[in-house]
Amino acid sequence: MNHRSNDKKLPILPGASNHAPSGEAEHQGSDSQIRTLLVDDHTLVREALASLLSLDPQILVIGAAGNGTDALRLIATLHPDVVLLDLSLPGMHGTEIIRQVKISQPAVKCLVLTVHISEPIVRAALHAGAAGYLLKESSYEELRTAIHSVAQGRTYLSPMITDKVLCGYLEKQSPLPSQEGPWQRLSDREREVLKLVAEGATSKEIAESLCISVRTVEKHRASLMAKLNLRTTAGLTAYAIKNELVTSAGVLKLDLLSEES
Repeated sequence: MNHRSNDKKLPILPGASNHAPSGEAEHQGSDSQIRTLLVDDHTLVREALASLLSLDPQILVIGAAGNGTDALRLIATLHPDVVLLDLSLPGMHGTEIIRQVKISQPAVKCLVLTVHISEPIVRAALHAGAAGYLLKESSYEELRTAIHSVAQGRTYLSPMITDKVLCGYLEKQSPLPSQEGPWQRLSDREREVLKLVAEGATSKEIAESLCISVRTVEKHRASLMAKLNLRTTAGLTAYAIKNELVTSAGVLKLDLLSEES
């Protein structure tokens, strides 16, 4: 585990709710504590997790972020032992965060905490370098066990992930190109664009969110439609819901979406 001391106030990033629920209270960490960073776009979830984890004296929540960009900044600054993160985040999908952390700070363990249980989502997270995968239906004891497990260098997979999903992952760890489905052929950036399209964002809004040009967004959209054999925004949205990038409750009605080509 990382043994850096945490003897000053947590940094507050512009536009991010990355403070602990108790405010900017100072946290003194011991060498035996698991320094944990929370990443979830819902403030209530971050606060509830921090409150729950405070019950374990061996876990120290050192900060929290509500989006991928701020999460990467905090990881680089605070050097946590474990990053507990959701996958559906504004601007940057959780798998991309995991991939970047795995490259830049391989000692940091990423533990996914999400509602997504479909095989493609699980596989993508594990291939990106996640040390564990936990569902939000899990109990506090399972959450605590998972954090301790990944901090000790072990892999943790929630028992609530079905045998079918797990077996499917093991059978397809190294699939031949001819065996890969459309989801596996999508790049991380294309998945980010797909998620934002499904949420009703325009090409201009997507470009601003991902810090790329509108022209690049349009190229990604065209590539998505070609790879998925789809022709409309409604089709992309339906595909995103099916693969749990977004939930049906989190997107606009399909008949209100603009049919951008």
